[in-house]
Amino acid sequence: MADRRPRFQLPTRRPRRRLNDETGPAPEEHMESRPEDVVAPVERSVVDAGIYVEGRRVDAPSTVAATLEALRDRPGAMAWIGMLRPSDDQFRPVAEAFGLHELAVEDAIVAHQRPKVDRYGETLFVVLRAASYLDEAEEVEFGEIHVFVGPNFVLTVRHSRTPDLAAVRERMEREPELLALGPEAVLYAIFDRVVDGYAPVVAGLNKDIEEIEIQVFRGDPTVSRRIYELSGEVVEFGRATRPLLSVLTALQAGFDKYGTDEELRRYLSDVADHATTVSERVAGFRQALSDILSTNATLVNQAQNEEIKRLTETSLRQNEEVKRISSWAAIIFAPTLIGTIYGMNFDMPELQWALGYPFALGLMVVVSVGLWLIFRIRGWL
Repeated sequence: MADRRPRFQLPTRRPRRRLNDETGPAPEEHMESRPEDVVAPVERSVVDAGIYVEGRRVDAPSTVAATLEALRDRPGAMAWIGMLRPSDDQFRPVAEAFGLHELAVEDAIVAHQRPKVDRYGETLFVVLRAASYLDEAEEVEFGEIHVFVGPNFVLTVRHSRTPDLAAVRERMEREPELLALGPEAVLYAIFDRVVDGYAPVVAGLNKDIEEIEIQVFRGDPTVSRRIYELSGEVVEFGRATRPLLSVLTALQAGFDKYGTDEELRRYLSDVADHATTVSERVAGFRQALSDILSTNATLVNQAQNEEIKRLTETSLRQNEEVKRISSWAAIIFAPTLIGTIYGMNFDMPELQWALGYPFALGLMVVVSVGLWLIFRIRGWL
């Protein structure tokens, strides 16, 4: 896994500034943060906007003002606006136009929110965390989406490349009967897209874990780092999926109170089932990685113990060799020492003795044999 966790960075809170006559590139054209002194018009952050009547698009306003006017002119119509990484100055006019709550607006601008659902009067505010698996890098990329659902509008704010809500819009426009159920149907479709996007991530993580298991039993020294990095991704994935169950539970609890269509109830229940399955798989991944880490630590300890044992045995063998060499050196040195002494140019009494040389030779033999017996008894030879 290549640097394993380069994430798509979300924008941080920026001070509000209003400068005139300066515009920057649209977020959908340029994903990097704009300079602080640039204020783009609202429309530069709008990816798509449509007016729908009975599930069919009847208008595509070019401005937010035109969208509001179209809603007023068409009773029973629904507006669906998609925005990508709007700045504070871009999003505030839209929030004021649709009467969005200040707390929800701030969350949508700052991002970095956990999945949740809040209701402010007639407007529902939902935060979702999307995920996608990058095959080449073998890592998970996370995204964030904020959805405002009102009586006659849906406003989506994305802070990442994923999920692709254009595909959601295309699907709903192909199913006008479903889209005719209103803003809640759009919310369901977004939920369905996000949860379906988890399936490739689960498959990718499962494949990574299988590869890690092979590495562990092969004794790959780099596997510990990969386990650590993958554990971080699994934890992050769990943060995206686990709270989603609470969000869906809260929505299901309000079915009766807010008169949710029966068909939508079944659809959302199906999404909840899939989300539960994903959450259970993620919990299983965490346990599997924990077990793999423990197994790897055990195998590493065994390998270290075997290496220490091998080094100890080698050291013992070397000590035995040193003992043998030292013993033979001592045995050889003894007669050499005696011969050296007798070879000195001194008037030694033994030299005048007829048995002097035999005595010297016998002494050498006795000393050498004695040393050999001593070393042999001690196990040095």
